[in-house]
Amino acid sequence: MKTYIITALLIIMGIYVMQASEMPARPCYRTISSSLMEFDDFCDVCGCSGNGGSMGFGTGLNNNFIGLRYIGQRYRSRDGIFSNSPWIDENFNTIQLWTQIPVGRRLIINAVMPYQFHSREFADDTKQHINGLGDATVLGFYQILKQTPDSIISIKPQHTLQLGGGVKMPTGRFEEENLEGSVNPSFQLGTGSWDYVLGANYGVTHRNWGLSAMVNYTIKTKNDKEYRFGNQFNYALNVYKTYYLGTNFALTPQAGIGGEHFEKNKEFGFEVHDTGGNALFSRLGVEVNYRQYALGLSSMLPVAQDLNNGKVEVKSRFSVYLNINI
Repeated sequence: MKTYIITALLIIMGIYVMQASEMPARPCYRTISSSLMEFDDFCDVCGCSGNGGSMGFGTGLNNNFIGLRYIGQRYRSRDGIFSNSPWIDENFNTIQLWTQIPVGRRLIINAVMPYQFHSREFADDTKQHINGLGDATVLGFYQILKQTPDSIISIKPQHTLQLGGGVKMPTGRFEEENLEGSVNPSFQLGTGSWDYVLGANYGVTHRNWGLSAMVNYTIKTKNDKEYRFGNQFNYALNVYKTYYLGTNFALTPQAGIGGEHFEKNKEFGFEVHDTGGNALFSRLGVEVNYRQYALGLSSMLPVAQDLNNGKVEVKSRFSVYLNINI
């Protein structure tokens, strides 16, 4: 089943790579729209997801694209259940093949296929490494309100509203043994479960300024090991401005805040202690466009957090991507 899912995703992405290889008939500034996309820079304390839920499903701009993205997440967690248990450093690393493609006039499809390589170092200097495919995600969004600017810089405000959702598939490996010895059960390649995402995104732009607000909710199910990660609620507010540097270059700095809330995990139907919580992040990013190519950088730092009863801490998150706009 996983093989068929992966093959289908790669075929879809490959078709659009071939389409994207054609030189666009319009310059760079025509490929950039000032509307932040859904799920911009959202992260999951369950680093095992490694899909769009970590650092977002879109680039932060309303581009259609295919590309590669690296995501680095840094945590520390208690190596044990006691208040004086030592801290351990955990690094979650993900490389994604990802795309956003239009289907018709108002439907947008997002697809993400991640490869993960995680590591952690214990107090006794021993290390653990895991690597492999993560959980693939496919989402569809319908544009209820769609921007229709008639010039490079719109004279009046333009509004967008998108509603939709999708599914995260258990293509990543879940291992029970990684639940032992640490209060962070998220040191996994995948959740092992079929999870479902609902989301909404609103954006408004005026001239070369933009503002967006979004929410999404992930419903998580139990896997075949009777483990269920807690449902997740995300929200964000972002602002940005695009600077046009000639006909081929554009620069778009972005800033905002984002929040996450996690319900408690469950095992065999019982709540798992020291799971769940919430976090608030500040975020800075920038995207540079040259013709149909886009290079983006983004970082997130915690402003406030209470994860796993204070026994897991997010240190930082960083992403870099290289896309071909289509």
